[in-house]
Amino acid sequence: MPYLRPVPADQSAPHPGDDAGRSAGARPVPGHDVRVQWVISLAVVVVGLLTIRPMGPTGRGLAVAALFVVNSAALLARRLPEHKVPPRIAVGWLTLGVVAAAALIGLSSSGTGYLFAFFLAGHIGYRLETRQALGVAGFCSLLCGAVLYFRLGPGHEALPWVFGLATGAPVLIGIVNRSQRQAVRAAIDAAESAERAARAEARTAVLTERGRIARDVHDVLAHSLAGINMQLELADALIDTGDLEKVREAHAKAHSLVKESLKQAQWTVHALREDALPLRETLASMLASAGHRDVLTVTGTVREVPAQAVQNLLRIAQEALTNAARHAPGGAVSMELAFTPESTVLRIRNRPATRPAVPGAGSGMGLIGMRERVALLGGTLTAGPVTEGPHLGDWQVEAVIPQ
Repeated sequence: MPYLRPVPADQSAPHPGDDAGRSAGARPVPGHDVRVQWVISLAVVVVGLLTIRPMGPTGRGLAVAALFVVNSAALLARRLPEHKVPPRIAVGWLTLGVVAAAALIGLSSSGTGYLFAFFLAGHIGYRLETRQALGVAGFCSLLCGAVLYFRLGPGHEALPWVFGLATGAPVLIGIVNRSQRQAVRAAIDAAESAERAARAEARTAVLTERGRIARDVHDVLAHSLAGINMQLELADALIDTGDLEKVREAHAKAHSLVKESLKQAQWTVHALREDALPLRETLASMLASAGHRDVLTVTGTVREVPAQAVQNLLRIAQEALTNAARHAPGGAVSMELAFTPESTVLRIRNRPATRPAVPGAGSGMGLIGMRERVALLGGTLTAGPVTEGPHLGDWQVEAVIPQ
């Protein structure tokens, strides 16, 4: 006789700290209508009230009335939430109900007192574990069978004692219902776990996308505005010297950086829209815009690079060129794009500065952003001075993206 308690929608999921049994007991299972269970329980009580005799204020009628009340309470207690009734109390309550049902069968002369035993046996199979349920149901059958066999109460001549033994049979129905409930709840739990995992994955994707957009905004705004600010500060400093030619040169450089910023903004829009830019052509255009022409070297067999890898390689190149202009002004810059069977490699090298760098603090996020981009693609990034070979003394940034 399944028991299910309806709960509001906002309480259907278990709260932190609840154990599995508690959360399961608070969740309705599809296909089991609680109202039907209430109607059946109340119908058994009403039919018993109308048919069980004798029932009165004195003598045996009083004893029958008291047993009827106990049986009704034991039957209606099926509606108590499972997580609020400890297993030991449940065993005691159902065992007491079985004894009361057998006593009612023995003392009453007529009526439907046996229905209490049948319905309690069914709920025993539903509420208790299988071994306990079979034990209590067997006790119910033996007790009711003994009451009828020894004819402890008058008026049972037409009821064979075998009927009493059958009172425990509904326990099997209860066990089947409990197994079905557990299977349905397990399916619900699995679906909820999958939904939670999907929500967590979606949230992770959102956070990853936010990080990518933050890096793009940093690359465009932080670098471009820092460069423009440096040129304007230089122009302000030169005004006091009266060297108008250098002032004009600084302003021209600031205007050039503004134009470059617009191009970078366009690249950012392309990246955010997942547009695939041509890698080699875009790298060459970036170098030309920075004043470095014909310094891109391509080695290996050229192949199509995934759009995400292209976007991140372009951002890394942009970061490296900006850092070179800021920290090593006047130094020659070279770039190499190498295609190997295992990876795509981008190297940007710059020679030491040929003129003093304009003082100015960067955001400190450049190398961090580059490493994050490469890590998202499963690659590696190294940045630092070259310590050997023909490029000794150069500063090199190398990004390796696996194929």
